[in-house]
Amino acid sequence: MPIDVVKILIPAIAAFVTGVAITPILTGFLYRHKMWKKSSVKLAMSGESATITSKLHNDEERKTPRMGGIVVWGSVFITAIVFFVLATLFPDTPFEKLSFLSRNQTWLPLFTLIAGGLFGLIDDYLVCRDAGTYAGGGLSLRVRLAFVFSLATLGAWWFYAKLGMDSVHVPFVGDAHLGLWFIPLFIIFMIGIYSGGIIDGIDGLSGGVFASIFTAYAVIAFAQGQIDLAAFSSVVAGGLLAFLWFNIPPARFFNSETGTMALTTALTVVAFLTKAVLVLPIIAFLLIATSASSIIQIASKKLRNGKKVFLVAPLHNHFQAKGWPPYKVVMRYWVISVVLALLGTIIALVG
Repeated sequence: MPIDVVKILIPAIAAFVTGVAITPILTGFLYRHKMWKKSSVKLAMSGESATITSKLHNDEERKTPRMGGIVVWGSVFITAIVFFVLATLFPDTPFEKLSFLSRNQTWLPLFTLIAGGLFGLIDDYLVCRDAGTYAGGGLSLRVRLAFVFSLATLGAWWFYAKLGMDSVHVPFVGDAHLGLWFIPLFIIFMIGIYSGGIIDGIDGLSGGVFASIFTAYAVIAFAQGQIDLAAFSSVVAGGLLAFLWFNIPPARFFNSETGTMALTTALTVVAFLTKAVLVLPIIAFLLIATSASSIIQIASKKLRNGKKVFLVAPLHNHFQAKGWPPYKVVMRYWVISVVLALLGTIIALVG
């Protein structure tokens, strides 16, 4: 047991240190090449003028680079590879115990994290260059959803065909075997959680929320004896804390698509690996609420002759529009995310 705890904590610290170490190099590159969005959002998803959102973001004035998510998935990847190499070079030593790469627990979430990060990086680059398939730069939502759908399909097939998993745990009931229905459920969850990535809208917001979520799943995986998966989740949390160190106001960079796509897709995989996916809507409720607020806003405008439910969507911008200072929104989101993480973890462990 003590060595298992050490295996979870040391790589997490290593990821934090790695993230802090690589950030000056990354930010130097991003600022030197002016990798920020050149204009504020002009149109809402419904096609109407986004006057409030444009005022809240002021991208052309802030000149804050995108691509900060590289710190997160980059530190996770470096940490995983370094401990794997050390374990290979020095067998029968403590280094061998600290490696957390394993076929049945961490290959898939690590692959998903990196794949999502790299694809999101393409979108960020195009946004910064005012190029791509979407007006204003970047890949269109349709293209990004097509990639997430493909990644989700591949992940669902891997679970079903390679890992032999076709069930989820229903709290206080037991395992529910879904057969082939496992595949569409997996796809729905990954796309749904990915849509919550728009929570990356205020300095410090996404980093704190995602850190709470991945910490919760580290605890769940540890309680299940999936030590490698627990270590992976804690390493992601460590990378997020490194990102958050530089993302608190005034942010040195934004998480942006390369970070949110990596984190949301990997989170889905982690949740299914623990079979605790049905508590994901609790642990990641803020992601779901953020996505739902935008959907509700668009639907309301279309069905109620332009009437809005929120002053502006997504939800965190609504609170800003009401007069809450950004730090108040962020701190309260952090508090709520910790409470939800604790609640979801309790249900997962007791149920």
